[in-house]
Amino acid sequence: MKVGCIGLGDIAQKAYLPVLSVQPGVELHVQTRTPATLARVADSLHLPQGQRHGDLSELLAQGLDAAFVHAATVAHPEIVTRLLEAGVPTYVDKPLAYELADSERLVRLAEERNVSLAVGFNRRYAPGYAQCADHPRELILMQKNRIGLPEQTRAMVLDDFIHVVDTLRFLAPGPIDDVSVRARVADGLLHHVVLQLAGDGFTALGVMNRLSGSAEEILEVSGQDTKRQVLNLAEVIDHKGQPTVRRRGDWVPVARQRGIEQVTLAFLDAVRAGKVLSARDALATHELCERVVRAVEEQAAAA
Repeated sequence: MKVGCIGLGDIAQKAYLPVLSVQPGVELHVQTRTPATLARVADSLHLPQGQRHGDLSELLAQGLDAAFVHAATVAHPEIVTRLLEAGVPTYVDKPLAYELADSERLVRLAEERNVSLAVGFNRRYAPGYAQCADHPRELILMQKNRIGLPEQTRAMVLDDFIHVVDTLRFLAPGPIDDVSVRARVADGLLHHVVLQLAGDGFTALGVMNRLSGSAEEILEVSGQDTKRQVLNLAEVIDHKGQPTVRRRGDWVPVARQRGIEQVTLAFLDAVRAGKVLSARDALATHELCERVVRAVEEQAAAA
């Protein structure tokens, strides 16, 4: 099975390549336009020259069975288009694209070509978060905060807050019929944003503060007088009277803790089985992110 990895930045090196490079039956091919990075990464993986590629055309000529796209977001539309047109099942880091129209076009193209397209929402596979789907969820609260990182609205929402948006959608126990957004924008930069989703019998709140004084990620789901809390994807605390704490094992790899190993293997298994994966549900997350972007921009314009 020939698998291509396009883009060899931090996320590829830290998360995906350690998983892909040890899979039995996978012939890994890597591609980047930066020669020094290509040599360094390929050397670290002990890849022969025939599995190192400086441009996408050369990589596509290898006859890929699947591809993982970890290039910069601005390059996603062009790269993913070429892969889908070549009939290559494609996994791409979130977001599909910064502009909703581009994301819609890519999803349509995948459907027209009957080719798998998957978006890397790894938190759906993270053990702590996946376990929350089995817990009562009358109230869902997720915070993903940073230190000193106010940013342009579209980039912040599509590159980072999208994880919060998708997790709330994943855990929502029913259809969402109400959406509201509040934010603080100063000097053209988004400082914090709060998203509220609601439906019959549940409310979900997503918060991101880029000036919080702490880098943290906290998920809480509660209902029926119980609560489950997940801290930084590593520690699960169940509250029913006295709290019960479960911590990540000392030898659990970060890629497994964060769901990256699981989502990668799920994609490869689907490809092997000939199952075509749809990105329609991922597109719904992008559509909701677009609503957030527009609401923030409207509030900023009215201030």
